[in-house]
Amino acid sequence: MTFVQLIDCKTSRFDEMNQLMDTWVEKTQGRRTATHSVIGKDRSDTNHFVEIVEFPSYEEAMKNSNMPETERIFQEMVALCDEMPTFTDLDVVRDDQLHALNARRFFEMAQAPGELAPLDGLMVEGYHDHDPAREQDAIGLDAVRRVIEMWRGGFDMAFTIEDQITEGDRVCTRWTWNGTHKGDFMGIPASGKKVSMSGTTVFRCGEGGKIAEGWWQYDRLGLMADLGALDAMGG
Repeated sequence: MTFVQLIDCKTSRFDEMNQLMDTWVEKTQGRRTATHSVIGKDRSDTNHFVEIVEFPSYEEAMKNSNMPETERIFQEMVALCDEMPTFTDLDVVRDDQLHALNARRFFEMAQAPGELAPLDGLMVEGYHDHDPAREQDAIGLDAVRRVIEMWRGGFDMAFTIEDQITEGDRVCTRWTWNGTHKGDFMGIPASGKKVSMSGTTVFRCGEGGKIAEGWWQYDRLGLMADLGALDAMGG
């Protein structure tokens, strides 16, 4: 479950504190577990600041807290405050923005060059994928990875997010896809052709905002026509 910590403090030395935060980020690069952080200033009290820090879970937040750099930065931060800061720990029970963000992360991951990133930080272990172009649904991370690798092996590709709507635990994304046919795809050898299609994907998100189920609609027939597969079948 996503975890958020609110840090409420008063300081007349915010510029120094801001620099301190930059130092902490630099020293913990690659090891800190926070996924997002934002600092807000009270409009009615210019010395009153609230930092909102998001973590994938409470356990990940504790890993962050246990780093020696975190303890040192905390002591220096307290010294810059006019009074002792307060901390509020929150388990996130609903976050529509997180759902939309994870949907975007999926498309970014699918098109990213190099080795495919691990899926377990984004999708649940039993993820269920529905695609009418396939005879059987893909169930589980291994099956989904094979599907993604099939597309990545066949195309250099890029998604453009056109629209995104969230409601409850569902995220609907309308996208445009462009690819260059670089490798074998569905038995069709690489042609170097540039192809495109549009589609819509609905994701259902589960605990912690992870993607649990997906439904795809896209112009698979048009893609195969662009690749010349329908001509070959007709011949």
